[in-house]
Amino acid sequence: MPLINNDKLYLNFISTVIKTHYESKYVPLEDNQKIRTLKVNPNATKVPLVMIHGFGAGLGFWAMNVDALAKERTVYAIDVLGFGRSSRPHFSSKAEEAESQFVESIEQWRHQVGLEKFVLLGHSFGGYLASSYALKHPSRVQHLVLVDAWGFPEKPSELEFTIPWWVKALATVSRFFNPFAGIRAAGPWGPSLVQRFRPDLQRKYSRLLSDESDDTIFNYIYHCNAQKPSGETAFKNMNVSYGWAKFPMIDRISDVDKNIPITMIHGSESWISVESSYQTKYLRKDSFVDIRIIVDAGHHVYADQPDNFNKLVDKICRKEDRKTNAVTH
Repeated sequence: MPLINNDKLYLNFISTVIKTHYESKYVPLEDNQKIRTLKVNPNATKVPLVMIHGFGAGLGFWAMNVDALAKERTVYAIDVLGFGRSSRPHFSSKAEEAESQFVESIEQWRHQVGLEKFVLLGHSFGGYLASSYALKHPSRVQHLVLVDAWGFPEKPSELEFTIPWWVKALATVSRFFNPFAGIRAAGPWGPSLVQRFRPDLQRKYSRLLSDESDDTIFNYIYHCNAQKPSGETAFKNMNVSYGWAKFPMIDRISDVDKNIPITMIHGSESWISVESSYQTKYLRKDSFVDIRIIVDAGHHVYADQPDNFNKLVDKICRKEDRKTNAVTH
């Protein structure tokens, strides 16, 4: 399968932002598939951190986080299979099988890069996949960090919370087309369409941009979604109206190994409810579940309040370092 062809944009973006030594490469999987991987501070020896982005995104979304989090450890950020610069394979139209394909690709990737155990962090759809991975491969996960995770609650009979207009728009379009079909159809005007729908993203990443007219983030998002909608189609088949998961994670989260600590991070202004996290804490009474709310942050917590987010995640990782040292000594 062809990979996204604008690697130059990606490499320029990453090289401008990341100051820590890093490696950027494709990690081969079975069936000639590849996962684009960013490995920051590759020679560090403390507990590694693996970061999984959300729907329609790419590893570049962690641009304001990887430097701070990689000061003392290796940080891996990947483009999820079917998204970004990773391969675009065919996924099953059945939700459970598609979920398994995503999880298996992460496990193949882990094996290829030689990781034994790590802190696993996922945002939104990435949080759903990280939870599923922890269910199937518990021996690899030292701490599960879920950032405004998608796909936890069961769909209620009536919508009891406010859904952003752009989510409603995507949901309406996705009844007939894939969510980002309009961006692809727009061709060279795609970045402008992204800007029209999500002007807030430019503000979120303003500290990394040269000036207010810098459209790097819009070009990046466009090129993350301009190619074959492989993962996008799989996601569509895994959810029902307004993005509710066909197989909600709340029905399974209690089956995650009780020895795996879970930290659930939310933005105080996010459209995703924190209720499922409190329900998770109740269901896992005999396990560590910590719920953290970051004030003045929306769904993209890591970009809205990057300093607070980085401090919190770094604290989690340092705690795992101490536990590992205690065991080995």
